[in-house]
Amino acid sequence: MVEASEVHRSGFVALVGRPNVGKSTLLNQLLGQKIAIVTPKPQTTRGRIRGILTLPHAQIVFVDTPGLHEAKSLINRRMVQIAEDTMEEADLILWLVDAREGLTDEDRALAPRLQRFGNRLIVALNKIDCRKPDELIPILGQLDQLLPGVDVVPISALEGANIAELLRVVTEKLPPGPRLYDPETLTDQTERALVQEIIREQVLLQTRQEIPYAVAVTVESFEEKDHVVVIHATIHVERESQKPILIGKGGKKIKSIGSAARQQIEQLLGKTVYLELFVRVQEDWTKDPRRLREFGL
Repeated sequence: MVEASEVHRSGFVALVGRPNVGKSTLLNQLLGQKIAIVTPKPQTTRGRIRGILTLPHAQIVFVDTPGLHEAKSLINRRMVQIAEDTMEEADLILWLVDAREGLTDEDRALAPRLQRFGNRLIVALNKIDCRKPDELIPILGQLDQLLPGVDVVPISALEGANIAELLRVVTEKLPPGPRLYDPETLTDQTERALVQEIIREQVLLQTRQEIPYAVAVTVESFEEKDHVVVIHATIHVERESQKPILIGKGGKKIKSIGSAARQQIEQLLGKTVYLELFVRVQEDWTKDPRRLREFGL
């Protein structure tokens, strides 16, 4: 029970970790609504996605970030830089570690970089639903050796296990402060931005090989007409050979992507949606700084 006299706390919490450790799943679980797209593919999250959780005694702004990894290409370096900048600016850093895989070499290399954040760092050992309880003990011991004195909270972002305890630990470490956003606000993402991500999620889920990593989405028009939202969006690829793969035989693939995306957009907006998708080739856009900026990277 929260006492009426309890100090109100607020601040920004950066969700960080390797690709596919469950950062976006955790954000959606915390908010009780899908804000961040989730796929099994690495580098699904490309930019910062803020999710705002308002409690009676606190307002926590969780910031989902791209996965931390060894970045070689320009687009990957941009994504890693976004994650690192977010950590520097955040009040707290919540590092997610994958219990199913255990501590990896990448995790061990990352730990010293995170250690400097001291009391601002919390570790969430995620995917505990994939392990027997006694199998978690060695991983918890290894984390304690890597980061002595740092709070470690075992959770399952997918199933919601121990989320209340995680919120308790996070809230206690936040600085005192007023609400930063209206209590009804769940994200600072615009509807257009959310639509773009929903479309990109379907591309990631329904295509293979090199296509997902060469795709960006822009919404060209977003207009409400007679209780129907009419959306025209462009899916950008970087090579001519990728265009027919994305469109599919007889347009089957692009229709499937559009149909699945439209259903999710209708749930988001609560309105009937007409969605038309186009495919455009932007040669080597992932290597072009100007194009990357246009696509939010």
